[in-house]
Amino acid sequence: MQTRTVHHIRYALPEVTLLQDSGIGVAEIAARTCYDSFAHSENEAIRRAAETIDTQAINLIDDSELLQSLAWVYHHHSIIEHTVLSYLVRGTSRGVLQEHARHRIQSLSVRSTRYTMSSILHAFVAAIRSGGSDGLFAEESRKLFIELVQPLDLLVVADPSYQAIEIGAMYDKLKYQHDQDPDAFVDAAIAKSSRELIDQYGTDGAGLFAAFEAGKKKRNVGDAFKHIVTDNWKVDMVVTFNLRSLKNYIDLRTSGAAWFQINWLAEAMKAVTPPKYLRLIDKHYNQYTET
Repeated sequence: MQTRTVHHIRYALPEVTLLQDSGIGVAEIAARTCYDSFAHSENEAIRRAAETIDTQAINLIDDSELLQSLAWVYHHHSIIEHTVLSYLVRGTSRGVLQEHARHRIQSLSVRSTRYTMSSILHAFVAAIRSGGSDGLFAEESRKLFIELVQPLDLLVVADPSYQAIEIGAMYDKLKYQHDQDPDAFVDAAIAKSSRELIDQYGTDGAGLFAAFEAGKKKRNVGDAFKHIVTDNWKVDMVVTFNLRSLKNYIDLRTSGAAWFQINWLAEAMKAVTPPKYLRLIDKHYNQYTET
């Protein structure tokens, strides 16, 4: 795991994989359609496209003089909307997700908090039971909760001491909710088939947690418990841009004015984007390759 420190807090960096890219050939086809200029392309598959479409050859095109001219001489970027790239992002933050929502220029599919919170609820119920049914050992329960949750790697903050602060705050919020109606809390948090484990393990919190994890997880739990999620909660997502939107994203989010977490993600996305796309959208890339 790569990390970076900002304002004395260490953060895990996101990991990005390019899942698919549609090529630039379709974008040149679109441009040539506008100008009826197929015969002038340097790409044989484009020259023949007026008569015969070879989609495989078109999608393998690596460069286009027309697209370069439209992008950097005439600044006519609507053509490159016909090119699409999809990225798998692992380990960015919920704060970055909010920034992506503000962009409104890409399609997002995000790991659901609603369906993926079972482990943290298992940890809480196990920890609260470790203090006894009368809850006299709350501080010990809180400590166990932190110990159980830290290995789950739920947060982008990477300092164990800061993680403990965040996880402790989750415990406090869950305990407040739990104390209002303990039975209703357990009903909402734990799968019906696993509730008998609570009596079996008694105050053995670590054992109860392991048993919960080995059993059936209650999937739809987020509606009741999403209030514990912070901006530092890790998010996995698939994000799809058309090339014009990706240009806007890279222009804005790789600048020095961008928030550092989304800057890291934009730089990671740029790093896995093939040169044939960067030549059309990143002026700094072109300057670098020309020198």
